[in-house]
Amino acid sequence: ESDVAAHPEDARARRDLAQAYLDARSPGLAVRAIESSPDAVRHQAIIDHVYARALIDEGRSADALVAEERVLAICSSDEEAPSPSYEHDCQTWLLVSATRRADILKELVALGVEDAQAHPEASAVAYANATREARLAIQ
Repeated sequence: ESDVAAHPEDARARRDLAQAYLDARSPGLAVRAIESSPDAVRHQAIIDHVYARALIDEGRSADALVAEERVLAICSSDEEAPSPSYEHDCQTWLLVSATRRADILKELVALGVEDAQAHPEASAVAYANATREARLAIQ
């Protein structure tokens, strides 16, 4: 918290604080930490990715999907320049993680599930639907 207070434009510190709140099972604090970010920080892919996780933990799947779709849009944009406070904003792991999470969230939203933890059976179906793999064999 002191790092964020001292350096409000530091995306890495903001991300670390939000992640610490999530690790402590306090998604509301993570959401607040992100929503109170300056615009220069708030609209970075890594911040939106953590924000999506916090929204999921709060039982807000549709809002989390919107946040993850912003991550994918930012990372696919040729115009994004790396932030001075957080280089390599769109690393491969972030793109892969955001893509997978967005796929699962799309299934949750399609099934009408806002709170995945409150509906574990529907969540399992959404997860299975989103992570199916098809394999082709050439003969």
